[in-house]
Amino acid sequence: MERLTSPARLMIVSDLDHTMVDHHDPENLSLLRFNSLWEHAYRHDSLLVFSTGRSPSLYKELRKEKPLLTPDVTIMSVGTEITYGNSMVPDHGWVDALNHKWDLGVVKEETGKFSELTLQEETEQRPHKVSFYVDKSKAEEVAKELSQRLEKRGLDVKIIYSGGMDLDILPQGAGKGQALAYLLKKLKSEGKLPVNTLACGDSGNDAELFSIPDVYGVMVSNAQEELLKWHAENAKDNPKVIHAKERCAGGILQAIGEFKLGPNLSPRDVSDFLECKVENVNPGHEVVKFFLFYERWRRGEVENSEAYAASLKASCQPGGVFVHPSGAEKSLVDTIDELRKHHGDKQGKKFRVWVDQVLATETAPGTWMVKLDKWEQSGDERIGCTTTVKFTAKEGEGLVWEHVEQTWSEESKLKDDSSWII
Repeated sequence: MERLTSPARLMIVSDLDHTMVDHHDPENLSLLRFNSLWEHAYRHDSLLVFSTGRSPSLYKELRKEKPLLTPDVTIMSVGTEITYGNSMVPDHGWVDALNHKWDLGVVKEETGKFSELTLQEETEQRPHKVSFYVDKSKAEEVAKELSQRLEKRGLDVKIIYSGGMDLDILPQGAGKGQALAYLLKKLKSEGKLPVNTLACGDSGNDAELFSIPDVYGVMVSNAQEELLKWHAENAKDNPKVIHAKERCAGGILQAIGEFKLGPNLSPRDVSDFLECKVENVNPGHEVVKFFLFYERWRRGEVENSEAYAASLKASCQPGGVFVHPSGAEKSLVDTIDELRKHHGDKQGKKFRVWVDQVLATETAPGTWMVKLDKWEQSGDERIGCTTTVKFTAKEGEGLVWEHVEQTWSEESKLKDDSSWII
């Protein structure tokens, strides 16, 4: 969060499974729509927070399976773990706060007396979270009796039932809502309280997010019965919490528009973004729209025309250079000619391209350096590279690509890099 020197324009706090991520969408289109909007319009001055019931190990698994962006903050294990940045640095102050009236040994001892509870996988058992599966018909009764038993043992706990089967036991001070309140308090103490915060969820463990004062909330259209019931009983008259008409990340885009929190038209929803102009100089927008064009070009979704080639070449410095991840260099103009040979080579295939962590710095008047991670998914193979782009502004021409350099990401181990064009 150190990259922002002033309050974030928008902070999005989103659950992952069935909220940001639609597991019924094999093409991940709603997630990719959100990604391109975030990198185009928000990354530079806003904060992205993922708040998930998943443990760190299951969260990392999801990142390998789905085209998730890198968040600024990750809240995991139903609000019991808070980490920051790429390195996922833990918040030790939050750990100390959760130790109050919490004893993991006592929780395990008491829960062992309930035959209705089935312990979840070992990866889901965390220092401040014990997780079980329980039949929906038994959940309420078990939670009530268990709460009473733990209280008698001197513990102050919170029991959350969600997803129609998951029962989590946490310290009373934990949970997604409390973690968000802690984060907001921390940002406020640093003079960086976000101008607006939008919480997004689909299940019972997300309900707390919508109870935090001055926070907007969206329940995606596919929200589960337990969350809709909570809303009907607690927030039906709250105009700051809506039930979206769109599923998952599409519902998040809808909420951004309905609450007027900023632009909500994803570049993926623009049919001809080479003609799409922005009012202000925005190097991030140039990067996002180019790589979207690159995806559509290789999928054969745009026409292989001289006009497109001419437009691309006109946006390049005549002496501009592209450095391939292998280290090979060629001119940007030659790179565009090479791209033309690959028109439609991914047609009918599962091929998607997205960018992550797009950050631009004006290094001199009219000159920008943009750093980003660029990813390609082709079938089940995913490859990525770190990319640096130098732009210069020319009167009457807008931003011109001057230099592009790419290096393989640590996760990408290509046996044959000939398929990587740009």
